[in-house]
Amino acid sequence: METNDAPVQYDDRADACVVSVKGLTENWQKWSTEHQQYQKHNPFSNDTATVTVQLHRGQEGYGKPPEGSKTEQRGKDAQSHICREVEELSSVIKEIGRPREEDGKITVEFGTLFEHYVTISNKLVGVLLRARKQGLVHFEGEMLWQGRDDRLIITLLQ
Repeated sequence: METNDAPVQYDDRADACVVSVKGLTENWQKWSTEHQQYQKHNPFSNDTATVTVQLHRGQEGYGKPPEGSKTEQRGKDAQSHICREVEELSSVIKEIGRPREEDGKITVEFGTLFEHYVTISNKLVGVLLRARKQGLVHFEGEMLWQGRDDRLIITLLQ
């Protein structure tokens, strides 16, 4: 008859599991509470106790995403991307355009610009509209169409 007189070793993995399960429980409870608070302000929530803050035109924060939100960050990223595209458009116009005789402002035909810019971006008309809104370029009409407006002059204002 053999006896197993090996010393008993303490296994602390069980304690680690208890601690991690406790931590998971606390994290889950924290997330649950935060989510419930978020849902109270969500107008699309099925919660009957929804508390929505209705901003009206003219109030501070109307039409703007909550400060520090992912939506606000995406808007900032998009704005910087558009600014880079407008700057690039301006440099392309300077590169391929010619100075106008009466005032020296650089001009280019839309068709010529379209042919050069299409290798850079497929959003030329949108970028031109944005640049006009910022006062960087001038052209006649509300919209530009390839083919129909190829001879239209685009003037770089700055």
